[in-house]
This record gives sequence, structure tokens and C-alpha cells, in this order.
Amino acid sequence: MSKKKLSAEQSTELLKTLKNRFEKNINRHKGLDWEKIQAKLEKNPEKLWSLHEMEVTEGEPDVVDYDKKTDEYIFFDCSPESPKRRSLCYDYQAWNARKANKPESNAIDKAAEMGIELLTEEQYRHLQELGKFDLKTSSWIKTPAHIRELGGAVFCDRRYNTVFMYHNGADSYYAARGFRGVLKV
Repeated sequence: MSKKKLSAEQSTELLKTLKNRFEKNINRHKGLDWEKIQAKLEKNPEKLWSLHEMEVTEGEPDVVDYDKKTDEYIFFDCSPESPKRRSLCYDYQAWNARKANKPESNAIDKAAEMGIELLTEEQYRHLQELGKFDLKTSSWIKTPAHIRELGGAVFCDRRYNTVFMYHNGADSYYAARGFRGVLKV
């Protein structure tokens, strides 16, 4: 069995979990048909593996959109708080620049290992239209190059019933800051 492929039992269990979440949160994906989504997932085992990685880090992935142009279903981490992939610098460059107290890893590389990407600001704001997320935590988001080139990185959260975007040094990390991913299938 390849490293990025689930066993038949794992696939069945994950599909059951995803279907239950899909049915429980129908407001996130009105008009979408689970049977079509499942068929697409079954044809893309590497994407199912990535969803499994999102699930085991408590991201609670769910379908949030469908792109007609590319024929892709879009999954976001929909856990109430930032998933259990926290205490991470923004990227490898920031991690490598730390002289002391380096965290285990960084958000960009961790996402790539999982086969996903960090949400953009636009995607994060779309997520927040579907519910209330990150009321106690925050999540790194994809940082524009002009900010990153100056040593910064951006993150978002929801406080006072408002979505905020903030900045920090890319080498910072906090126990309450993780990242949310997006996967297109």
C-alpha cells in the first residue's frame, strides 16, 4: 500500500464520516449531491487520503462549494476552532530563521505534506459566512508575496461577531494558532 493511499476500511469509514457531516450541515452546500461527490472521491484516492489527514488533525473537512468551470468540489476545514495543527511558524524560511525555540514545523510545509493549501483571505471570509469559526483560536492564511517578502505573515479569526485579519512576523507561533486548509476534488 502506498503511503498516500488509504486501506479499503479507512476509505469506507472516512466516506461515512464525510457523508454524515455533509447531511448534518446541508446549509454549507445547498444544491450539491453527495452521491456525485462520493463518486468523485472514489476516483481520486490521493484526495481521499488528504481528507483523511484533515480529519485526523480534527479539521472536520466538509464541502463548501462547487466550481463549475473546473468541475471541482471544494472542501474546507470546518472545525469550530483552528484544527489541531498548531504552534507552527508560517513557512520554512521563517522556521529556518529562528535561532531558538523552533517549533516542530511550519504551516506551509505541513499543508503541502497533507496535499492541501492554506485558505486565502477570500476563502476564509467565505467560510465565516457559513458559520462562526475561530472564536478562541486563529488561523494562518495564505499571505500575499509583498507582505511575506518583508518578513510578515497574516492570520484571521472571528471576534466581536467580526472577521479580523492581522499580521505577525512569519517566524511567530502560538498554541492557539493553526491553519485551515482547502482541497479541490
